[in-house]
Amino acid sequence: MKVLKLSTQLHKWIALVVGLQVLFWVGGGLVMTAIPIETVRGEHRAVEFQPGPLALAALPGPEEIARRAGVMPVRAELRTTPRGPVWTLTPAAGEPVTVSAATGRPFGPMSAGEASEFARRAYRGEADITEAVLLTTAPEETGRTGPLWRVDFADREKTSLYLSPDTGEVVTRRSGVWRIFDFFWRLHVMDWNDGEDFNHPLIIITTALTLSIVVSGFILLWIRISRDVKIARATRRTR
Repeated sequence: MKVLKLSTQLHKWIALVVGLQVLFWVGGGLVMTAIPIETVRGEHRAVEFQPGPLALAALPGPEEIARRAGVMPVRAELRTTPRGPVWTLTPAAGEPVTVSAATGRPFGPMSAGEASEFARRAYRGEADITEAVLLTTAPEETGRTGPLWRVDFADREKTSLYLSPDTGEVVTRRSGVWRIFDFFWRLHVMDWNDGEDFNHPLIIITTALTLSIVVSGFILLWIRISRDVKIARATRRTR
């Protein structure tokens, strides 16, 4: 009886404390499994960029590009972007520098019209563009730093494409579906700041308490089943 009473009290009070978070776990898990991850990522709205061949003979060599850019790189990457071929030069210390592969200089400022055109090429669908705005600071939802162009589309998901102001490349896609998913993810991992930390002390303690609910529940179930079996046997003997 002492074990039964202790298990009942433990089960009841801990369930009262963590019950709401368990509801968030189950509800959030349902939402996250019901929405295809491809939809969350906006892959159904994406058109893959098809780079053209690089005219290497017409471009300055990497040594000349590094000299013009004033960078001593430990790594250099040449690629095609919507604004043309670029070199990304990574120095031993500091941030990578992206310059035009034709001039060795950064591209000029990108206009709203250019940003809209590049976003339109990267978008799958017929929705109109509602806004193209240069953000001086990247929003938290992008997971990026520095300025970005955001181009919004009037589709049912409220898709937003974030573009590099240097190269016109789409660096990430966000939508209303992604924001719903992100909201439930943060509830799920109990990190309401940025949803990045899923092994912090609070979630570990809550998970341990939830485990105690499950264990005490099994103890209660076992005790009650055993009691019911004894009563059933005793009833048969008295007949």
